[in-house]
Amino acid sequence: MPGTNTVKIVLASITAALSLVLQLQAQIPTVDANPGRITPAVSCAKPAFPSKEWKQDHRLKKEGWSEPKLVAANQYASSLHDQSMMTVQCGRLIDTWGDTAKKITTFSVRKSLISALFGIYAAEGKIDINETLEQAGIDDLPSPLTKEERQTRIVDLLRARSGIYHAASFETDFQRKIRPARGSHTPGSFWFYNNWDFNALGTIFEKKTGLKIGDAFYQRIAKPTGMQDFKAADVYYVGDAAVSQHPAYMFEMSTRDMARFGLLYLNHGRWKKHQIVPKEWVDKSTHATEMVHFGTMPVGGYEYLWWVEYGGVHLGEATMPGMFSAQGAGGHYILDVPSLNLVIVNQYENEPSAHDARTVLLAAQDKHAVFDDQFNHLAKTILDARAAQ
Repeated sequence: MPGTNTVKIVLASITAALSLVLQLQAQIPTVDANPGRITPAVSCAKPAFPSKEWKQDHRLKKEGWSEPKLVAANQYASSLHDQSMMTVQCGRLIDTWGDTAKKITTFSVRKSLISALFGIYAAEGKIDINETLEQAGIDDLPSPLTKEERQTRIVDLLRARSGIYHAASFETDFQRKIRPARGSHTPGSFWFYNNWDFNALGTIFEKKTGLKIGDAFYQRIAKPTGMQDFKAADVYYVGDAAVSQHPAYMFEMSTRDMARFGLLYLNHGRWKKHQIVPKEWVDKSTHATEMVHFGTMPVGGYEYLWWVEYGGVHLGEATMPGMFSAQGAGGHYILDVPSLNLVIVNQYENEPSAHDARTVLLAAQDKHAVFDDQFNHLAKTILDARAAQ
């Protein structure tokens, strides 16, 4: 057995070595997925959080950001008829454009939002994500699930790998067109971006917790993070009961509140001194283990209702290692870039004129929306403004 002093010396040596490694890692630049562009990694002295209002930090803008390139990003957003945009680094507002207080239906961003609720209530034992739909008492009407489909676990829905290809109460024409045949894949074996999965998760959440989604989100996430605009009534439901009994739940949110949610996940679910979403849940949600595909096209990773960079694939020309995002039809994005301690939020004005299924579906398929390649270029323009220091 070594003596006490020997142990202390060894521990001190290990501590010093680890400290040196961390210092060296902080100096290593982050190489993104695009050759020829090296973006220096950004470490924050300590996590910062907005108070009641977001306040622009003009000092930080001067330290490492190109004003002309940020102006160019805003001009490009304007050319797309964007609604609003925010860029946040180290918890401080770097740049803002448009009406960031206006609440708009965020479409599929809803999936990443409800994922956070699942993380909270799973940790508290209210939801067992390894439970099967049969055990949870989940079925569908008018066309019931098969015996095999009822063996799907809740976690398979969270990962969009349910193997259930039942018609969804709310889905786009594209989703309907490419949906596989029922019974073509076993539960958990095949990824498919499936609104039946996502809608059923809303039913499961409310059944298991006894709470409406809007009430739970307001109490457990919006209030603790100081969201300025979100109210419980900003979650509404749309669907067609003649197709499926599981409606879609839609979140209306402002850009500035979405930025708070992005910052919450950038800080591993922690807000100031409080762990709002379990760290383990956030880490699982934002790290992929396999490439998923739309048809034959690789689209990166998808975990617990978040899009995740995997194999250098995420946002086309804007892709950087480790980035992850919540994405909604029309141009609604919460993009986190952990290596830069950066959050970018974008919203497009495609708010439905009424909250019925037909009107909301038409808004989701707005032909004048911000498309993926356009947002990718917008994000790259913002990232280049940081790289051009």
